[in-house]
Amino acid sequence: MAEPTRMGGRAATSSAAAREEAPLYELIELLFFAYRDFVGDADRLLETFGFGRAHHRVLHFVSRHPGLTIAALLDILKITKQSLNRVLKELLAKNFIDARAGATDRRHRQLYATEAGEKLARDLAKLQTRRFAAALDEVGPGAKAMASTFLQAMIDAPERERVMALIASGRGGAK
Repeated sequence: MAEPTRMGGRAATSSAAAREEAPLYELIELLFFAYRDFVGDADRLLETFGFGRAHHRVLHFVSRHPGLTIAALLDILKITKQSLNRVLKELLAKNFIDARAGATDRRHRQLYATEAGEKLARDLAKLQTRRFAAALDEVGPGAKAMASTFLQAMIDAPERERVMALIASGRGGAK
């Protein structure tokens, strides 16, 4: 069994045997609260537009990947067409996203963020970047690389390569 590590005053093991032991409630709850606060900053801004987290996710990926098809967006978000349709209709109606006929196949609509959509996506990213920057500064040197490694490891193994390629292909590449 691997050496126990200290976390929050309690011993935690990082080996495969740990999976058979008690649930890692501390990490589960820390992730819950961290995510709550991380998205909370964005939620408050989105609320002023009558949008929610689903709108944020769509706007984020369309902004980062101009020309993204609806099929590709469905694959990224792992949601149903019906769920996407409601959110997309609102973003189109409020002029945050534009849908155009595909360049190679006119049946496949490609999605682009409008100027207003780009601005909102950037404002949301800035809010979340500030929270990340503050946390990384608090943790210290090497925190960004360690956090990135940890988050990649949380992604299902068969999906990691595809996710990392998607992230790297976004505007400006992975940063």
